[in-house]
Amino acid sequence: MPAPPRIRIEDPRPLIDCGRHPIKRTVGERVRVSATIFRDGHDVLRAVVRSRPGVPEAEWREQPMRRIDAHLDGDTWAGEFGVDTCGPWEWTITAWSDAFASWRDELARKVAFGETELTGELSEGVVLLERAAARASGADAERIAAAAGALDPAAALDPELLAAVSRHPDRRAATSLPAPARVDVDRVRARFGAWYELFPRSWGGFAGVTEQIPAIAGLGFDVLYFPPIHPIGETNRKGPNNTLTAGPGDPGSPYAIGHHAIGGHDAIHPELGTLEAFDALVATAAEHGMDVALDLAINCSADHPWLTEHPEWFNRRPDGSLKYAENPPKKYQDIYNLDFDCADWEGLWDALLAVVRHWVARGVKVFRVDNPHTKPLAFWEWLIGEVRATDPDVIFLAEAFTRAAMMRALAKVGFSQSYTYFTWKNTRWELQEYVTELAHSEMAEYYRPNFFANTPDILTEYLVEGGPPAFAARLLLAATLSPTYGIYSGFESFENVPVRPGSEEYLDSEKYQLRERSLDGPLLPFVALLNRIRREHPALQRLDDVTFLETENDALIAYAKRDGADHLLVVVNLDPHRAQEGLCVVPYELGLPPVFAVVDLLSGEAFEWRVGRNYVRLDPVARAGHVLAVG
Repeated sequence: MPAPPRIRIEDPRPLIDCGRHPIKRTVGERVRVSATIFRDGHDVLRAVVRSRPGVPEAEWREQPMRRIDAHLDGDTWAGEFGVDTCGPWEWTITAWSDAFASWRDELARKVAFGETELTGELSEGVVLLERAAARASGADAERIAAAAGALDPAAALDPELLAAVSRHPDRRAATSLPAPARVDVDRVRARFGAWYELFPRSWGGFAGVTEQIPAIAGLGFDVLYFPPIHPIGETNRKGPNNTLTAGPGDPGSPYAIGHHAIGGHDAIHPELGTLEAFDALVATAAEHGMDVALDLAINCSADHPWLTEHPEWFNRRPDGSLKYAENPPKKYQDIYNLDFDCADWEGLWDALLAVVRHWVARGVKVFRVDNPHTKPLAFWEWLIGEVRATDPDVIFLAEAFTRAAMMRALAKVGFSQSYTYFTWKNTRWELQEYVTELAHSEMAEYYRPNFFANTPDILTEYLVEGGPPAFAARLLLAATLSPTYGIYSGFESFENVPVRPGSEEYLDSEKYQLRERSLDGPLLPFVALLNRIRREHPALQRLDDVTFLETENDALIAYAKRDGADHLLVVVNLDPHRAQEGLCVVPYELGLPPVFAVVDLLSGEAFEWRVGRNYVRLDPVARAGHVLAVG
């Protein structure tokens, strides 16, 4: 039985819920690891972080760890490793006592104090070197053996000898974490991208959307997102503005999925086109570097084939009637929920997995999941794990506007991205507090925000009352605060009329009626400019590099973002009604020179700024803000 380990490895980071859930990274990123490592006595310790992709027979890769508080005689060690493939990874920490370095350290102290009788000490060194020579090979083995054969204090303290021995450590008594920690690695699009949402039926179906893809890609969008494209039920079909009675020509809500004669979640509404037309659309998007994202809405119309084929999958009241979906005060009489507590829950889970795999096979690698917080967390952990086990480049976005604990839990169990409360954060202090939590708390390790500025369900009071300047400000905030953001078509045309005062529903909402859309909104040049700036500046492709700055005016928000040599300063006017002025304070901690040049990437103007207070005046009509490149 081996002796108990004498080295302790405590507080390894980053871990989520003690390792229950993986942290998240994208291909090409680094994982910074730290831990408290110590042991009894005065031995010199060594430690490495070991990592490998979670595939069979993958070899461990090692990177050294260093004490980062050595000047304080502390025990915190840190290291990092890179991830270069999608899918699950694992990492651990291994630490051991370096017997030769410990002996050498003791010898150096004795020599420094003038001791000359070191015969016993040198005999110990010879034994350690002979063992090291046996472990080594090549030039290192020769150097170590030569030193062992003619050891004196000068030779023993040779730094090159220490380096040679250190390359061949004795790890027989090494200590590692009890179990490896996990990393879930996505492709870069899970971290960085611009989304554009549209209803294909408003653009001439799949053929019409395909014609627009070059222009949409030219605006700098990376993901083209569609609400459900499946057949729509006829029973209880909704009319314009969510009325309960539909006319003969009303198309109904795409979220009432399923038609007994056409199909369900694996079928396409015939008025949008054929499967072949959809495949052509996906292929055209890929040619332009874009993903097509589909809405995974797990709800059914009363006409969905599953009601006949699997009636046991649905929720029924004691009187036998089906229970339609509702979220008071909202009611969805045209939608029925699946019962995840039914006896055949495994069959239901398998059917939903088959739906996702069906669309993945057709080239869809991004899914926006509707209301995932109303389904079991265990189901999502299973489904996402099953899909990504075979297709690790698939991305899932959680559309959940609910309690913070549930939103965090969805991200932990596997969702690659998450909607956020950004839509309703309008004041300086709200934005600073919320973005700081996302960027600098534990959430940064697993929660990737998608700052949608609007959605078909969310028309905020700020946009209703603020008009075009409000749209420009929110776009600027979304595009520069978060690496991933999105807009729903109509945003670029300043659509902001609610169905009734105080409602977040749009008047004549596209969810319930046909609209004729075209790519000609007056805000699109600003969209294209921001997307180009985002692609050219790595500082805007990360979340954890944001630092908020004092403005001495709460109507102005300012922040710095930095990635290596790319350093940006952003100032935005949060007041859409009037010009605001203030003093943007650049702190010394940003590491900038006392006086430095900046160029406004939005206007091309050059300014001279300085560490300390800088005067800013922003007229919301003429200038939503500054995006200043330092340099």
